[in-house]
Amino acid sequence: MITHSFPVLGQRIPVYVPQNDDDLRLFRQYVTDAASRGERVALDTETTGLGTFTKGFRIRTVQYGTPDQAWVLQVEKGKALTEHAAWAANTLPALSMQNQNFDQLAMDRHIPGVTLEDLAPKTLDTYIHLHLSDPRRKDQGGPGNKLKEAAEHYVDPSAPDTQNGLIEEFHKIGRTKDDGWAYIDIDNPLYLSYAGGDVILTSRLLPKVQQRVRELGINPALIPFEHQVAFVCALVERRGMRINREYTTRLSQELLEESARWAAEAKKYGVENINSTRQVSEALLGMGEVIPERTDGGAVQVDGKVLKRLADVDKDWEPIQSRTPNPLAMAILRSKRASKWRTSYAEAMLRTADENDRVHPKIGALAARTARMSISDPPFQQLPSGKWEVRHSVIADEGHRMMSIDYSSVEPRVMAALSGDEKMTAAILRGADLHNLTASSVYGPDFTTGQRKVAKVVQLGVAYGGGAATIAAQTGLSLSAAQDAVRGYKRTYPRLARYIKQLQGKVIRNGYTLRTPSGRRLVFDRDAAYASFNGEIQSTARDIFAQGMLEIYDRGLINRVLLPVHDEIVADAPEREAETVAKEIGEAMATTIRGIPIDTDPDVGGQSWGSLYMKKANTMMQNDPWYAAHPDEARAAEEQRK
Repeated sequence: MITHSFPVLGQRIPVYVPQNDDDLRLFRQYVTDAASRGERVALDTETTGLGTFTKGFRIRTVQYGTPDQAWVLQVEKGKALTEHAAWAANTLPALSMQNQNFDQLAMDRHIPGVTLEDLAPKTLDTYIHLHLSDPRRKDQGGPGNKLKEAAEHYVDPSAPDTQNGLIEEFHKIGRTKDDGWAYIDIDNPLYLSYAGGDVILTSRLLPKVQQRVRELGINPALIPFEHQVAFVCALVERRGMRINREYTTRLSQELLEESARWAAEAKKYGVENINSTRQVSEALLGMGEVIPERTDGGAVQVDGKVLKRLADVDKDWEPIQSRTPNPLAMAILRSKRASKWRTSYAEAMLRTADENDRVHPKIGALAARTARMSISDPPFQQLPSGKWEVRHSVIADEGHRMMSIDYSSVEPRVMAALSGDEKMTAAILRGADLHNLTASSVYGPDFTTGQRKVAKVVQLGVAYGGGAATIAAQTGLSLSAAQDAVRGYKRTYPRLARYIKQLQGKVIRNGYTLRTPSGRRLVFDRDAAYASFNGEIQSTARDIFAQGMLEIYDRGLINRVLLPVHDEIVADAPEREAETVAKEIGEAMATTIRGIPIDTDPDVGGQSWGSLYMKKANTMMQNDPWYAAHPDEARAAEEQRK
C-alpha cells in the first residue's frame, strides 16, 4: 500500500493507493463498512481532460473518501482496479460529488458496469447546495462554487490548492495546465494527494453547505428538484447531437475565407490588423466617427458594442436604420464573427465529435447567478437567433426530422405574472402582441415597423433594468426620444412600473437579496438593485424551463431531446412521428404561472437544425435534403415562419 496524505485543519489525512490484492481487500472492507453504516462517501475522478466523449479521453483514477481518509484507485493500471472502482460505485448506497454530471458521465462511459441511471439517484452534489445558498462566484463576492474556493470558506481557510503545485509539475514535463493531466506520472505523489484531497474536502464540505442551506431557509424542495434537473441534462448530454462532417469541414474553410475577405476589406481603410484597437480607433476617428466610449485606461473603446453601433446593427445583427452604416466597422465585425464561428463552432465540432460523429455539448444545468443554464463546447447558446449556417452542421438521426419547441414570449408573460399588471395580463389573455400594444401606446396606432422594434427593445430594456441611455445605444434613438419611449412604456403598464420600483426597494432592505417564487435566493451587488426585476424574471423563466424538461422526462420523451438552449428544446424524431412528438413535447412544457399561460411554439423542420431557421422555401430546398424531397412542406414552412 502506498500512503500519502492531505492536510486539513492541521491534520494529515491519509490517502491510500492500493497496489496489490491485499491492499484491495482493505479497500473492500472500507467500502463494505461504509455501506453497512449507510455512510455517504465522496466520489471523484481524475481524467485526461474535460472532453468526456472525445477520442482519447480516459479516466486515470477513481477515488472514494470520507472526512478521515481517501482511497485512490489507479484504474489506468489495469482491470482489477477498474472492477473495484465499479464495484464500489454500485455497492455504496449514498454518494457525494462536486459537479456530479462530469464524474457520472465519465464513469458511465468509461467504467464498465457503472451507469448514470444508477449513480444519480443516490448522489448529493455539493455544487448544487453551494449555488442554492449563494450563487455568486468568488470574484463576484460570494464564497465561490468551485471545490477549493468553497472548502477554503466552509472547511479550512488554509486548505491547500494543490492544483497550482500540479501545474508546476506539468511544466517540468513540458506540459500545460490544459494537457498535463493526461501526461503526469500516475504515481506522482502530489497528483495522488490532490486526487485524495478532492474527496476528503467534498465529504467535509457537504454537511457544511447543507447546514447553510437550512440556515438561510432555502426552499428544501429545490434540492431534489435541482438534482433531478441535473440528471435529465446529463441524459441529454450523453445522447449528443449528430453532425454532418462533410458540411462542417466545408463550413470551416468557407468561414476562414470569409474572415480573410473582410480583413482585406478593412485594410482598404488602413487597418492592417483588425485586432489592433489602436489601428481600428485611429481609422474610425479618421473617418469622422465620434466615439465617446473609453476603456478603463482612457483609450478609445472599439469593442463589439461600439462597432455594432457604428455599423448600425443590433445585438442580433438586425439593421437598426438609425444612421449610415460605417463600412470599416462592418468589415471588422464580419471578419471577427467568421473567425469566431470557425474556431468556436465548426472546428470545435470536428475536434470534439465522438467516433459516431456526435458532439456532446456540456450542459450547465445550474450555471448563472439566476440559475439559467449554460451550453459550452461548443457554446451553442451564443449563436445569433436568426442564423442557420452553423446550426446546419447538426443533423437528425437517420430517417428523423429535427424540431424546435420553445416558449412563446416567456419573459413578457413572466413579467405580467410577477407584477400583476392588469393591462399586460389582459393583452396576453386575449392573444394580443405586446410589442404592438406598446408601440401603439407610445407612438399611436399608425406606428412603423421601426417603432415596433423600439417598443420591443424598451420592453426588454425595462425588464433588464436598463435605462434610457442603454435603449438609445441599442436603437439609435436620441437620449430624449429614448426617455420619451420609456415614459410611454411606463404609462402603458403603470402597475408594472410600480412593481419594479417596489421590488428594488425590497431588495435593498433585505440586504441585496431576493427570494423568487420558487424560493430561490438571488444575491445582487450593492450597486445593482436595478437588476432585481431582471433577475427575478430570468430565474423564474429558467425554473419554468427546467420544470418543462422534467415533464418531458416524466412523459418518456427525453430520449428525443438533443439540446436545451435558451428557452428552446431541440429534438428529433422518426419522420412519421415527428409532428406528434413535437406536439407532445410542447404540451409537456406548457404551464401557467399565476393564471398566465406559458404557451409553446412547436416547429418541425427537415434534416438539419439549421433548416428550422431558414425563412425562404428556396433556401430550404437548396440546402436541406428533406425539404428538397418535400417542396410543398418547404413552401408551407415559409408561410408559417413569416
